Amino acid sequence: MSTLGGSGVEVSGLGFGGAAIANLYTEVSDDQAHQAVNTAWQQGIRYFDTAPHYGLGLSERRIGAALREHPRSSYTLSTKVGRRLEPVGTVAGDDLASGFAVPAEQRRVWDFSADGIRRTLDASLERLGTDHVDVVYLHDPDDHAEQAFREGYPALEKLRAEGVVGAIGAGMNQAGMLTRFIQDTDVDVVLCAGRYTLLDQSALAELLPAAVARGRSVVIGGAFNSGLLADPKPDATYNYAQAPAELLDRALRMKAVAERHGITLRAAALAFCAAHPAVASVLVGARSEAEVRDCAEQFAARVPAGFWQELRDTGLLSADAPIPTEEPS
Repeated sequence: MSTLGGSGVEVSGLGFGGAAIANLYTEVSDDQAHQAVNTAWQQGIRYFDTAPHYGLGLSERRIGAALREHPRSSYTLSTKVGRRLEPVGTVAGDDLASGFAVPAEQRRVWDFSADGIRRTLDASLERLGTDHVDVVYLHDPDDHAEQAFREGYPALEKLRAEGVVGAIGAGMNQAGMLTRFIQDTDVDVVLCAGRYTLLDQSALAELLPAAVARGRSVVIGGAFNSGLLADPKPDATYNYAQAPAELLDRALRMKAVAERHGITLRAAALAFCAAHPAVASVLVGARSEAEVRDCAEQFAARVPAGFWQELRDTGLLSADAPIPTEEPS
């Protein structure tokens, strides 16, 4: 377990990301989602992350229902604010345009205002069936920076001061604005998706060093870059789109090195993310019991030093990137 910044909120080294069980791209049954969360618990995962955006609230409802079987003090729960859900008058089609196979019964409204933050969090607590969450992130404020810093962040700071939440931060698919949150605010943690992986180390330039310098924590999402590092093949996705040929070739070369050293590329991808001293937890999105079990097994696998050395010798990994020096705890 690691503590997020100076908050006192603890997270397990491997966390459960709740997007996949919210019918990401394809439907997942209630029972399948329940089993995925239960298996995560059985594998020792004690950090669960969700958001209203995921399946228009479906992820929050499913995670809340599954975790209700356990004492509230025995796990850490995070959700996000910035996309407020509003009911629509007439349901027309599904939400697949946003990536989720659910009826479009609600619409997302960007809202980083202080009132919007409170309303969004209240609705999340109702869906989750709990009286508090441990961590709240500003969710994807890329195009709303002015309101997020002027209104959204102070609202989270007030919630933390009131004891409503234990830790606050921002979650994004970029490193630049997250670095600004680390340097210019008093966030405890940032969630960086896809920008610190075996294929993309852009967070290494400023974000991760800034987090170390200021005693802040980083949670890593998108360790597999949406699929390419999990199973590199011609139709694999990278950042939720068709993987470019150059990156596919790079991933295949890494996979060949992994196989020569008797490990999987998945194990290496997770170990790499977890190795940086700023990183408190690595989130994995899984939609089934089997996927959760596999992620837990890969996270626990020992990656030999020779693997990392060969990646560096062949130019597949920067010499500046920290590598694991011991087995994950």
